[in-house]
Amino acid sequence: MTRFIFVTGGVVSSLGNGIAAAALGACLQARGFKVRIRKLDPYINVDPGTMNPYEHGEVFVTEDGAETDMDLGHYERFTGVASRQSDNVTTGRIYSTVIGRERAGQYLGKTVQVIPHITDAIKEFVLADLGDEDFCIVEIGGTVGDIEGLPFLDAIRQLGYELGDGYSLFVHLTLVPYITSAKELKTKPTQHSVQELRSLGIIPDMLLCRCDHEIPVGQRRKIARFCNVRETSVIPAYNVEHGIYEVPIAYHKQGLDSEVLHHFGLSAPEPNLKRWQDLIALKDRQEGSVVIGVVGKYVEYLDAYKSLVEAIEHGGLANRAGVEIDWVDCEDLERPGFGFAERLAAVNGILVPGGFGDRGAEGKIAAAKWARENKIPYFGICFGMQMAVIEAARNLAGIKNATSTEFGPCDNPLVGLMTEWKTEAGAVETRSEGGDMGGTMRLGAYACRLLAETKVRAIYGRDTIKERHRHRYEVNVHYRDRLEKAGLRFSGLSPDGHLPEIVEHVDHPWFIGVQFHPELQSRPFDPHPLFRAFIKAALDQSRLV
Repeated sequence: MTRFIFVTGGVVSSLGNGIAAAALGACLQARGFKVRIRKLDPYINVDPGTMNPYEHGEVFVTEDGAETDMDLGHYERFTGVASRQSDNVTTGRIYSTVIGRERAGQYLGKTVQVIPHITDAIKEFVLADLGDEDFCIVEIGGTVGDIEGLPFLDAIRQLGYELGDGYSLFVHLTLVPYITSAKELKTKPTQHSVQELRSLGIIPDMLLCRCDHEIPVGQRRKIARFCNVRETSVIPAYNVEHGIYEVPIAYHKQGLDSEVLHHFGLSAPEPNLKRWQDLIALKDRQEGSVVIGVVGKYVEYLDAYKSLVEAIEHGGLANRAGVEIDWVDCEDLERPGFGFAERLAAVNGILVPGGFGDRGAEGKIAAAKWARENKIPYFGICFGMQMAVIEAARNLAGIKNATSTEFGPCDNPLVGLMTEWKTEAGAVETRSEGGDMGGTMRLGAYACRLLAETKVRAIYGRDTIKERHRHRYEVNVHYRDRLEKAGLRFSGLSPDGHLPEIVEHVDHPWFIGVQFHPELQSRPFDPHPLFRAFIKAALDQSRLV
């Protein structure tokens, strides 16, 4: 039977609950256990798909087409286990489910209440779609005390009782701040957070204490006594020197996975963390460095590009190269007289990521033009591919008013709204311009056929690939002949040939645009081929300067 580890957070948000859950999963995997990680999000949106990136950060898309919290990206990168729709749920989805049941008469006329109906639906989600996993780690978003999170906390309280100590464990992540003026650590925020959690009926078994200073034995003993946990269950969670992939090593050194096994009465070999150690050591053995200019519209909030940043780092590790990201606001590139040569002189490659809406679009088109004309490696992802196609249409194919219907009605829709397409299962999906925005994009993994004798065919080393999508607009295949005559080759297409998936300039050292999001499938131990190749091209360019 699967054992459940519930991870809650207190005091403030952004302490690293998602990284903690992912790192614990990695440690347990390294001991030979099979793990799955899930996220309960208390916000009332059905999913984050319609949320502004400044509100929520990146939307991570699963293989089966769920728009989810970006923490699921951490789970996948740390464990290599592909997340599913059943691994993320929100208040909005839970309430929609319960209201649907009520409308269908499934509650037989009873008054529908938070307890038991909402909490039962949450428990159903937590327990569903599991197989032979040894551990299921369940992270609860937000902090203890948030009004939206109360039904979720009560649901896991009930589960803790129903499963029993042998099959449930509560881990609470909290803050131990260092007060500079007093030159001392303060344990009171942790005490109050645990007190709040206990008032809701949840008694934590283990505390992860985030702190940027060493927590002395005496302070750990004080926390243990006030919070009624074993002293060895007070686990310091310090900042790490080499980035998030050092966290599994750091948590193991502090005894996190050992305490988990002690709680469950289990024994297992010491974890084999060599690949994590080798990964960290690789950062100290860099044989080159590059600067990648990322031209985006959300550059003031980098959580909007979380998977992208990680995938770029993976590409650097694969090439034993350090990568510096130069964040470029696409709206700056639209200013009259903008000095491209001066601003982008130091970059060895340009990456234009996804985005929505017309704000900054002309800046992204200008970036594609500058990269093409100056033979700088260019990588366009989703919207970045679409803007590269529009640039080629305007400046190479002579279609002067080429644009996207996303920006309004136009005569030459090089990019248009999808109204019908086939799913991987062969079903036909239809959409209308006036329909709901939530969950109506082409989402999840779709197959792509690569053409022979193209750069992408050589990069992937196979004829067919599957990549994850999240977009509402497509490049118009009817312009293919005119664009290919101008030098922009459609090197990847959907199996039926109707949807352009990849384009590349034939007379450019490395200029590739993809409609999908390859960053979602990149892993530290398995860098995505496109990011590996892009960073290599940037390294080659740096040696020419």
